[in-house]
Amino acid sequence: MAEDYVYGDELKLRLKRIEGQVRGVLRLMEEGKPCKEVVSQLSAARNAADKAMAQIVAENLQQCIVEEQAQGKDTGRLVREAVELLVKSR
Repeated sequence: MAEDYVYGDELKLRLKRIEGQVRGVLRLMEEGKPCKEVVSQLSAARNAADKAMAQIVAENLQQCIVEEQAQGKDTGRLVREAVELLVKSR
């Protein structure tokens, strides 16, 4: 995968929203809210993080494929690496 990838503002904003969700989970815990509320909000944060990871891998993969094709290389390895990365993240 590319070594000098630039992360866009949209992705950074997405991560800041996740950060806010996690702070919200901590607040619920500090307020002694029921387990169901805490787990529900934590699950939402996890799902948002999963989507962010998928976006990062997809955008990086696209950039790497373009670079590899420009050099006349096989891109199959890149796709396998991207899939492995996503599988490991779960």
